[in-house]
Amino acid sequence: MKRQELELEIKEIIVSALDLEDVTAADIVTDDALFGDGLGLDSIDALELGMALKKRYGVVFSADKEANKAYFKSVATLADYIAKSTGMNLE
Repeated sequence: MKRQELELEIKEIIVSALDLEDVTAADIVTDDALFGDGLGLDSIDALELGMALKKRYGVVFSADKEANKAYFKSVATLADYIAKSTGMNLE
């Protein structure tokens, strides 16, 4: 799978899993923050997104809050984590 394909899938999961009405996958910038000043997600969104990513890719997130902060920083960091966790080769 190509990196851009995985990143687009993640963006689509963000929009659908979080039921974002005014945001499309194309609106989400790959390297922008998902929380705070970026997309503006909150901790409940993180839980829902984590469950959706687990369902789609089989990835499990750590109980370590700081590690999860790093994974959920942006679409790019989520793509890195998913690729590493699943052994996916991003072209």
